[in-house]
Amino acid sequence: MRFDAAVLRSYEDPFAVEEVILNAGPDDGEVLVRIAGCGLCRTDLAVRRSAGRSPLPAVLGHEGAGVVVEDGGPDTGLNPGDHVVLSFDSCGHCRSCLGAAPAYCDAFAALNLFGGRAEEAARFTDAAGGTLAPRWFGQSSFAAYAMVPARNAVRVDPALPLELLGPLGCGFLTGAGAVLNSFGAGPGDTVAVFGAGAVGLAAVMAATAAGAVVVAVDRHPERLALAEKFGAIPLPAASGDLPGRIRRLTDGGARFALDTTGSAPLINDALRSLRPRGHLGLVARLHTELPLETGTLDRGRRLSHICEGDAVPALMIPRLTGLWQAGRFPFDQLIRTYPLAGINEAEADCEAGRVVKPVLIP
Repeated sequence: MRFDAAVLRSYEDPFAVEEVILNAGPDDGEVLVRIAGCGLCRTDLAVRRSAGRSPLPAVLGHEGAGVVVEDGGPDTGLNPGDHVVLSFDSCGHCRSCLGAAPAYCDAFAALNLFGGRAEEAARFTDAAGGTLAPRWFGQSSFAAYAMVPARNAVRVDPALPLELLGPLGCGFLTGAGAVLNSFGAGPGDTVAVFGAGAVGLAAVMAATAAGAVVVAVDRHPERLALAEKFGAIPLPAASGDLPGRIRRLTDGGARFALDTTGSAPLINDALRSLRPRGHLGLVARLHTELPLETGTLDRGRRLSHICEGDAVPALMIPRLTGLWQAGRFPFDQLIRTYPLAGINEAEADCEAGRVVKPVLIP
């Protein structure tokens, strides 16, 4: 079948919407999904800075949502007409997957970051027959259609606004999952969130929904205004003595802190803002050494990296849609939609901070 997709052909060039060809139907365990909307995530944009590690040309996109149009057999557990949110891929049989930790799958990098399915590269080509990296994050959903493993397709209520749900499969799942899964935050806990982008604001909403006291740190006044709207105490990043101010706002220090910035100075501030035995989670990929200042890990404080919110998507996505239906996780207020042909505008707006979460509509 032939359909339109946004193709990235080099690390410097803009995306080009062009015709692509899927040369085979779904195999066992796969489903073909007509994409209703796909979030644009900074992980997609990071391909430009991957120093050649991500194969191009490729169709990116890993926050897709859509309707199943064809399934690869009864073992998928899905049927044509089902509404699904697409999340990251995992093998399903390694020790991490069997331990309900698919984000730490032994094959995570091969399945998600490097295009996937290299042994069947001819299955997905451009109109001239040129090979495209076949499955970014198990999806390649900057497109009208995506062929995905049923394992990373989560059925959702058809009454939900399907075109807006894609970011629940990665960005919003990561922020909310860090708070609800990794931290297990609840009533009376204190959470400091460093960086009020899509991941950080999802963390703010989840922490508020869990009954925690939340402080949000960012350098953009408009992002702090959003965080305050969602229940956080706003704190400009340029404030003097950030750790001291957070400790005063949280009665002695935050129990949990989440850094979404990857900034070494802010990570050190976050550690200093914790109470004894506090936990700082990092979600950004660090590209340089992280120097820790003396004393930042004293008194039982700990530091960990959190991948995909420690989530099992089939459990976490319904939890988030349930919170949205209850008015307690208003993620739709972070979204601006663009046509697929507007992907380069969406990228520019995302990089400039003019939009929190762009969603592309094929």
